[in-house]
Amino acid sequence: QVRLVESGGGLVQAGDSLTLSCETPGGSFTDYAMGWFRQTPGKKREFVAAISRVGVTSDYSDSVKDRMAISRDNTKSTLYLQMNRLRVEDTAVYYCAAASVAGFAYYKRESEYHYWGQGTQVTVSS
Repeated sequence: QVRLVESGGGLVQAGDSLTLSCETPGGSFTDYAMGWFRQTPGKKREFVAAISRVGVTSDYSDSVKDRMAISRDNTKSTLYLQMNRLRVEDTAVYYCAAASVAGFAYYKRESEYHYWGQGTQVTVSS
């Protein structure tokens, strides 16, 4: 069992930056590829970014590419999402997720992930 704890959400203005963190206390962090997803009321959870177990490979949704960066510090068992040039449409609850994989794989589909955090709210005002 892996416990994921997100933090770093908040209320910011359009154009600002924000960094989300996802800690995995007590888990074998390097056994998992990690991902960030987000969800707004009434909509399905959508993929934001994913990174492989050792951080060699990563991928982003088209809507956040060039504005957001996913990274991980395996010495601290922590996943990050650096969000820059935030837009009102980035407003959502952001979730981190863990998937048990081998090698340099990562996943973009929600169904591939085994563990989820409780989410952190990001609100971007105009």
